[in-house]
Amino acid sequence: MYKLTVIDQSPVQQGSIDKKPAPQLSAELALVCEKEGYTRYWLAEHHNTGYFSGPNPATLISHIASKTDKIRVGSGGVMLTHYSPYMVAEQFRLLATLFPDRIDLGIGRAPGGDGYASAALAYPGHATYGEIYSRQALDLKSFLVGEFEPGHPFENLMTSPYPDYNPELWMLGSSGGSAELAGTLGYNLALALFIAPTGQKYNIIEDYLRAYENAGHTEDPKIMIAVGAYCAETSEEAHFIASSQLYKKTLQQTRGQDGHWKDPKEIQDLMNDFSPRDQRFYDLLSNSFIIGSPDQCEEQLADVKEYWKTDEIALLTVTHDFASRAKSYQLMGEHFAL
Repeated sequence: MYKLTVIDQSPVQQGSIDKKPAPQLSAELALVCEKEGYTRYWLAEHHNTGYFSGPNPATLISHIASKTDKIRVGSGGVMLTHYSPYMVAEQFRLLATLFPDRIDLGIGRAPGGDGYASAALAYPGHATYGEIYSRQALDLKSFLVGEFEPGHPFENLMTSPYPDYNPELWMLGSSGGSAELAGTLGYNLALALFIAPTGQKYNIIEDYLRAYENAGHTEDPKIMIAVGAYCAETSEEAHFIASSQLYKKTLQQTRGQDGHWKDPKEIQDLMNDFSPRDQRFYDLLSNSFIIGSPDQCEEQLADVKEYWKTDEIALLTVTHDFASRAKSYQLMGEHFAL
């Protein structure tokens, strides 16, 4: 059994029957996942895109936490390069005060959008692109736990009158650089294999744990592995619903094309036009995701647990329609959630 987390990018699923806005569907999916025993429900941040609709994780966190009872709700993640660490600390201290012991604050370095959106978010100032991220991450934690280095200009600044209400702190990463920074600063680590699904080795975790120990942090660190996952009653159906995401990511990487998720029925014909390079990348992605029947997913989850030495696994599932996406999460929860 596993501590399962949802990574929800609030995708605009054009194949969904009721045509509800994606943020509303996020709230519905959270209820399904809470019922099935998921530990956490995390909201992503994206800007200036027609196929993701979650630009502000804190807003959706508040909405979903108010509709659920026990599941932890958090960000996966807040793209900290856009924001004042003090503002983020205030937001998440408030959320933790409203929903005690249920809020996670995951942060990331990526922009979550293009340069145009980054410029608009910073306007009339100037956008940053990760060059001061380590400083921001340190300040964010300092504002929440109240431990500033001597002489910090904001060491006497109050984040809220309720210092005992804090979110659980996580750092998202897909590489060793973020992992070492997370360890040095004392964040828990969520390794996003769905972003860089191949070539990642366990030495990333070793580097994280070494940095965490060398920094002298006393709490036990938590490690989460985030993977793409598609579960259905049969292997054939799972690969069918996964094809929307696999096809989209393949065209992004091999042809620089982007757009909404296509109907899997349409994809079966479109794949006839694949070049050998397209097919190799599609197969590479498919083999890196968890895809199959519940029995097959059980074997693949066991491999993830054994290699990465953790029982905390986050699942990213994006399909052409909401029903197949919800069903995949439901099956995974029924069979594998604590």
